Amino acid sequence: MRKMEFKMERAGVVKEGDHVTVTEGSLPSGYFYYTIDPSLAMSPNIARTERLKVKEGDVTSVIENERGFYVTVLFDE
Repeated sequence: MRKMEFKMERAGVVKEGDHVTVTEGSLPSGYFYYTIDPSLAMSPNIARTERLKVKEGDVTSVIENERGFYVTVLFDE
């Protein structure tokens, strides 16, 4: 199992318990990032060696703080 945090800009877009799919994007620097479909939240940049092996997971928490909303997704890998 692997946990990954995503930054979400709007409240209520996903909720705890939701099953989500992510899309992988690449940067010219060789890093990757993931977006919860359809463009609901974005991961930080991920090194090539840390790429996800699966593209579906379950939301375990949604937390709001002064910087915004953060979604934690659990992937079965």
